[in-house]
Amino acid sequence: MTQFVRNAWYVAAWSTEIDEELRRFTLLNEHVVMFRKSDGSIAALEDRCPHRLLPLSKGKRIGDTVQCGYHGLTFDGTTGMCTRVPGQTNLPKSAYVLSYPIEERHGIVWIWMGDPDKADRTKVFDMPEFTAPGWKVHHGDALHLQSNYLNVAENLVDPAHISFVHPTTLGSSASENVPVHVQTEGEAIVAWRWIRDAEPVGFFKGFGGFTGNVDRWHYYYLYTPSTAVIDFGSAPVEMQIGEDERDRGVRIFALHFVTPVTKDYTIDRWMHIRNSALDDPTAEETMDRMFRIAFAEDKEILEAVQKEEERPAKRRPIRIAIDKGPLVYRKRINELLELERTEDLASHPSPAFVYHD
Repeated sequence: MTQFVRNAWYVAAWSTEIDEELRRFTLLNEHVVMFRKSDGSIAALEDRCPHRLLPLSKGKRIGDTVQCGYHGLTFDGTTGMCTRVPGQTNLPKSAYVLSYPIEERHGIVWIWMGDPDKADRTKVFDMPEFTAPGWKVHHGDALHLQSNYLNVAENLVDPAHISFVHPTTLGSSASENVPVHVQTEGEAIVAWRWIRDAEPVGFFKGFGGFTGNVDRWHYYYLYTPSTAVIDFGSAPVEMQIGEDERDRGVRIFALHFVTPVTKDYTIDRWMHIRNSALDDPTAEETMDRMFRIAFAEDKEILEAVQKEEERPAKRRPIRIAIDKGPLVYRKRINELLELERTEDLASHPSPAFVYHD
């Protein structure tokens, strides 16, 4: 059975997906009911009444509380505590639903599904380009995949697949044998490569308007548990840009917020931030159209892999040089899961023990 890292921030929805109505979302195999309270903030509660287990999303709002549609038990939208049991005055201590911490910024709704006391809001993913001048932010779609989230996330730290899965959109045969660099020491796992003096790929022919050869790059950043940033772009060969001069070219950040729904169902909400065509009203539509083509290619591959993983295995799969990033990612996930399975009682050791390391 797939285990999920719970003490982490996940994207629950775009801000536009949540209004005053009770709406059910499923994350980490748990159902959550969310709605906007009267002050505009978002309530996120366990979507199951503790009495007869009817989903609260099938009840109704009464102000900033939710009334169960079966017997009328009412729960506070902030704390999840029961505020009314029709027919009796006492409120049992066990009459509550879980309430999940929420952080909303940049049109993105983040949720913490683990221990609420560990929900550090400074750890919510952010980047300067969200608000920096000279950049345009655009929300894309929610890609639904019948695939385990680990496979989806691994695909987002894998520049090598671009040449073969996206030969007419994001890649080409020119990059097939170009070495991939991998760095695994920092907060994010990073994989990158440059393709110098090559024909522009389909994406930049359609969006960047390049006609001659370009220098192009792909930098893949994967943050545990499942947020990915792909920094890619192109610049005319004549500019001879260095690796730290990517802002001089047409540069795009494609952001992927991968949310595990169940063991074999994942939602990838994607968006982009760009430094060109800032005032072009057609740019976003053009880019979205090309992204949808590319991500449909990923979807076909990942769902086919999922089906094969569910079949009996005749032998262990092999691993090759390009798998360094995904292997480290799996290791990090396992380490986070192990931390959640155990309780550290040695963080303040007894004076009877003296540590020298």
